[in-house]
Amino acid sequence: MIITVTLNAAIDKTLAVPNFRLGRRHRAVEQTSMAGGKGVNVARALKALGQPVIATGVAGGPTGTRIIEQLTDEAILNDFVRIREESRTSTAVVDPTSGQQTEINERGPSVSQSELALFTDKLLYLAKGAEICVFSGSLPRGVEATLYADLVEEMKRLGVMTVLDSEGEPLRLAARAEPTIVTPNELEAEELVGHEFSDDDDRLRAMSEMIEVGPKEAIMTLHSGCVALVDHGEGGTQRLYRARLEPLEPVSAVGSGDAFLAGYVASRYSERDSEDCLRFAVACGAESTQHFGAGVLDPREAQRLAPEVEVEELAEPAVAARN
Repeated sequence: MIITVTLNAAIDKTLAVPNFRLGRRHRAVEQTSMAGGKGVNVARALKALGQPVIATGVAGGPTGTRIIEQLTDEAILNDFVRIREESRTSTAVVDPTSGQQTEINERGPSVSQSELALFTDKLLYLAKGAEICVFSGSLPRGVEATLYADLVEEMKRLGVMTVLDSEGEPLRLAARAEPTIVTPNELEAEELVGHEFSDDDDRLRAMSEMIEVGPKEAIMTLHSGCVALVDHGEGGTQRLYRARLEPLEPVSAVGSGDAFLAGYVASRYSERDSEDCLRFAVACGAESTQHFGAGVLDPREAQRLAPEVEVEELAEPAVAARN
């Protein structure tokens, strides 16, 4: 079983607005509304890929009820803790004429210590039957930035692989707790290592710098794919890879990073080798851009795209894996 954790779940509204300009009145030509938040998007993609997944987190008010009902309607197994305050709504505006997108994310609810304790108890119970736990997205108000770090420690004690996709202080603190994998985008990776990247050499050096912070493996997502420093087989080594695919003309790129993560986790869960995991992850992220709605993808098209992904082992010496 794979668990996805979404502590700032939302109803995600995506609007297609041609020639979008600030300060003007527009009409959407297409729109969708669905349960969202990064972990929910990952769960949706994992379900499409045929993997056993359960989505958990916190949800409150009528919006929280809609989130749970929509997940149930999609046949996505879920077990959320209900909280007092209202869950948020997030809005993405996609301009099909330019490919640009604008996202507006509400601040989200405040979560009390008693509500958080209920969630933690639920997660520890679910983890007894899990192999992988994915922590995705921001933390809600009222929650200490150390929460992901604390939960990573708990998962490690239970022997559960941990995957972390967050940002800012929660990412930095949780990375020090030595999760199995961190998967930041370029901006989040710069925050994690403490400096900007001026060229490709900086990005490649940053992979080792991220490992030095604490995680056992690191994957940095890029517009055309990713670079990754990940375990290689049973030899106790890590290798540096670059995976690339010519970007497709997007319908919407909202949630493509979540689809990428789902593809990687699905492949890792199925015990595929490192190159296949990265190849399929990039294919899933690219295929998801052909759909309107976060975490939506066609598994058959992703499989078709996978052979087109170029995976290159970079000319860096293998380094001993962290214990």
